[in-house]
Amino acid sequence: MKNSNFEIHFGGPDKRKGALRDLLAERIAAVPPGGSIDWVTYYFRDRPLARGLIAASRRGVRVTLTLERKPRIAAANRQVIEMLSGEDGLGSGLRTISLPGLLSPPGLAWKPQVHEKVYCFSHPQPVAFIGSFNPSNDSPEDTPGILEKIGDHNVAYNALVAAKDPQMASALAEHVRSLNLNGSSLLYRFTSKQPRSLDFGHTVVHFWPRLGGHPIEQLLAGFGAGSRIRIAASHIRSPGSVSCMVMLAKRGARVEVLTEHTRSRVPHKTEKRLSAAGIAFRRIGKSINVPMHLKFMLVENESIRRTVFGSFNWTLPSYWLNHEIAAISVDESVFEIFEAHWNKLLGVEDV
Repeated sequence: MKNSNFEIHFGGPDKRKGALRDLLAERIAAVPPGGSIDWVTYYFRDRPLARGLIAASRRGVRVTLTLERKPRIAAANRQVIEMLSGEDGLGSGLRTISLPGLLSPPGLAWKPQVHEKVYCFSHPQPVAFIGSFNPSNDSPEDTPGILEKIGDHNVAYNALVAAKDPQMASALAEHVRSLNLNGSSLLYRFTSKQPRSLDFGHTVVHFWPRLGGHPIEQLLAGFGAGSRIRIAASHIRSPGSVSCMVMLAKRGARVEVLTEHTRSRVPHKTEKRLSAAGIAFRRIGKSINVPMHLKFMLVENESIRRTVFGSFNWTLPSYWLNHEIAAISVDESVFEIFEAHWNKLLGVEDV
């Protein structure tokens, strides 16, 4: 799955288990002394992968890792954080961030989250992976029941999009390093030095939190009758997001939604509103208990085709509070690859 600007990798029950985490492990091992690895992610429980980062640092690779200290399952990252912050860890290269939020039940965290997933490598050639995959599985898995809450990302429907454009890869690595150095305050994103968006010609990358209009909703506002909008979403909980999709259908767009089977991430009332508006709505993954964690859109009319991908969810925290990333691309090859994957997902037998 290659083209001039991107290389796209999918995970899922039809792939080798752990294919995306193995991809990251291979890239860690390929960076030589003097190179760099810069990551930001949400859940990180994979201790073998963490050991790979430590080994890279020991051989002279500059490693930075920015990690959510207290994700929704608040203690999920604790073991990896203890390993990487120890005497033989990453030292100053590790930055854990926990932004202030609301009082929450024991074991949960209700607050702004560092929800971005960006994995940057300097060698063998500069590349930045953007997508939906978290290294959320451990080996050995010694925390009973946690994957039932997080989801098994080693088999989940997921994607990592490798940005190979040197300018884009460099800019995203700089973004991740800046977050590692300065990102401990929610106000960090609103300083004059932090761009809200970066335009690379073939793709515009947007960052959250941000002030002003939502770039994806602004994109969708230009589509109506004669348009086709396909949305793969793991979380749809914001009433405003649902209203946006309903308005598209009312303007005459053909809207289709593929989503997660669990009702906590996509409530029944969301399904009911979308279906009532004539939107083709389908859940996948239930029969084999596999999370549908993809986050992408295909947007087209007779003259325009756009692909949207990243870490963003259709939820209020994702809209207003979280650190998120989304790319909107005009690259035809990206559209075609995601469209082929969409069509493959339509063949999944599930309810």
